[in-house]
Amino acid sequence: MLGSTNFTNKRNFLKQLTFLKTEIHTTMDVESIVLACEEMAVTKTGVLIVLERNNNLDFVRSTGDKMNIEINKPILNSIFYKNSPLHDGAIIIKENFIIATRIILPLSNKSLPSRFGLRHRAAIGITEKTDALCLIVSEETGKISYIKDGEFALFKNNNELIETIRYDLN
Repeated sequence: MLGSTNFTNKRNFLKQLTFLKTEIHTTMDVESIVLACEEMAVTKTGVLIVLERNNNLDFVRSTGDKMNIEINKPILNSIFYKNSPLHDGAIIIKENFIIATRIILPLSNKSLPSRFGLRHRAAIGITEKTDALCLIVSEETGKISYIKDGEFALFKNNNELIETIRYDLN
C-alpha cells in the first residue's frame, strides 16, 4: 500500500492506520510515577501530576510547554527539582509520556481546609471538569494526595495507591 500511487483508496489507508493505532496500547508506568512522588515527598518537593484518561486536556495543555518524554523517575525528579525552569505548574501524562509541563490548571471553588494549598485546589479543579486523575506532593507536609472526580481518594500505602491508579486508568 505504501508504494502504491493509487490515491483513490487513501481514506481506507488512513482508516487502517487509525485502527492499528488503537491496537497498540501503551500502559502507563504507574510504579515510576508513585516512586518518584515518594522520593520527592521525602525532600518536600512540590508536585502536581495530571494523568489524562478519556477527556482530552488540550484546553489546559496549551497553557504550558509541549513535551514528548517517556516516563521514568529521573525525568520526573528533574522536572520538579526546585531550580528547574519546568517545576512551576502541573505536568500532564498521557499513556506513558509526559506531554506537557508548566501547565496552569483551573481552580476549584470548593471550600478546603487551610492546610491544602493551590496545588490541591488546582488538582480538584481539573478533576471536577474532566475525568483526569491527579497526584500531588505537598511542599509543606511532604504528603502524597490522590484526587479523582474532585475528591480526595484515600489509600493506606504506596502499593495500594499504585493498584488504585492502575484500576482507575482502565
